[in-house]
Amino acid sequence: MFDLGWVRVVNTTAPIECRQIIAVEVHALGLWSVNLSEILETVDSETQFGFLYSTTLHHAEQGEEIFLLRFDPATGEVNYELEAVSRPRHLLAKAGYPITRGFQHKFARDSHRRMRQADTLKT
Repeated sequence: MFDLGWVRVVNTTAPIECRQIIAVEVHALGLWSVNLSEILETVDSETQFGFLYSTTLHHAEQGEEIFLLRFDPATGEVNYELEAVSRPRHLLAKAGYPITRGFQHKFARDSHRRMRQADTLKT
């Protein structure tokens, strides 16, 4: 969900567990940035897997994001949920607010596309 070419997790071996810091590298408008978030909650059951993380002070935005996979055993269908609530924190993010929002929407579209690709590779 993060392996998008222009976005990637830097510390890919970090466990998905509470209090874990996740470093996400973003390449946008010719600039590279690394944004840190902390996992606050995890879900790992037979029908759901995912996590909620919150941005740290070392993130261009201030907010939270949830990534959740849901499996419906009755239909065999898998759904991917991505939800974010944020506002600009860094001066550049504030100054380029419409552009920042555009990249957040691009991330959501690309992340959903990547998850669909991963699903078709399994079948």
